[in-house]
Amino acid sequence: MRYTRYLRIKIGSLWTSGFKCILAGEILKYFTWAQICSVYIVEAKNVFMDRTEIADLGEFGLINHLTQNIELQNASSVVGVGDDAAVIDHFGKQTVVTTDLLLEGVHFDLTYTPLKHLGYKSIIVNLSDVYAMNAIPTQVTVSIGISNRFSLEAVDEFYEGVFAACDKYGVDLVGGDTSSSQKGFIISITAIGEVATDKFVRRSTAQNGDLLCCTGDLGAAYVGLLFLEREKRIYIENPQIQPDLEGEQYVIGRLLKPEARKDIIAFFEEAKLVPTSMMDISDGLSSEILHICRQSEVGCTVYEEKLPIHEEMKRAAFKFEIDPTACALSGGEDYELLFTIAQGDYDKLVLNEQISVIGHIIDPVEGAHIITKGGNKHAITAQGWNAFK
Repeated sequence: MRYTRYLRIKIGSLWTSGFKCILAGEILKYFTWAQICSVYIVEAKNVFMDRTEIADLGEFGLINHLTQNIELQNASSVVGVGDDAAVIDHFGKQTVVTTDLLLEGVHFDLTYTPLKHLGYKSIIVNLSDVYAMNAIPTQVTVSIGISNRFSLEAVDEFYEGVFAACDKYGVDLVGGDTSSSQKGFIISITAIGEVATDKFVRRSTAQNGDLLCCTGDLGAAYVGLLFLEREKRIYIENPQIQPDLEGEQYVIGRLLKPEARKDIIAFFEEAKLVPTSMMDISDGLSSEILHICRQSEVGCTVYEEKLPIHEEMKRAAFKFEIDPTACALSGGEDYELLFTIAQGDYDKLVLNEQISVIGHIIDPVEGAHIITKGGNKHAITAQGWNAFK
């Protein structure tokens, strides 16, 4: 098992150096796909040389172990872990609350998702919802359900990612719960934020004539998922074949370690710009556009040539012979922001290269449609993520 320790050191160095790709690059010079998977497929109970059973600690011992070094960062966190409930005081600001449930086999696959990255991403997906309300996240609670497949060391690795995200985004872990699970890993995160009175932004307030905008680039996470799923299938069929992920660090990184758009909310504050409506892009751009149109009772026109598509995503999509535009519209898990602004605020937007104007809001009777590069007009349909399919 000596290679296991070396591989974990290599993976750790990739994290601290900014995260490139745990399945590509240098580590593949030394290890097979089977060896890489053996570190993270937790069904392999004896993969770690030192394994501590959670049952040996018990529930309260586990909670004490996980929370013993928590330090609160925000003045609004009056009481954190240790009492029956946390106490939060946002000093006159309004409070924003959001919850996400993540289930193994539905929202993530531990075959290729390192636990540290899973912990980090679990926090990010919730913070993204808070930012989408034009608010600042301040606290989170983390609840998990785990089976005896998971050792204490595995849970520690998950929480390393949780704490890394909390530190980076300046939020406090103030509570949560732990329970046994008969099957799979269950994660429930609640994020709490604050916003100045009446400065929050909803999905339902877009106005006719507004500009439709989004941040960053779209579709890369979906293509990263295609690569990892492909290599998983190949490994299952033939464990001796090494993965072919060379050069795909960008798209895989966008899937395994996304970031929330804290920078955009800070930009809005500096530019004195308040969107007329906003939401985050988690289920695919087309689905989110239709949410805003439906709840605001408006239509929209989107221009294909304006969609922000990274060159790395475009190149990777062509390897699967799929249209990059389709990935951008329906991929999901981008965790970018989709928002509308009044046309009079356009001059403020040009100060930020991370924002793209992709269309505009129109009368609801005209519906929601996209104009292709060839000038054709098509109705926008929701083909993104659906948790119940």
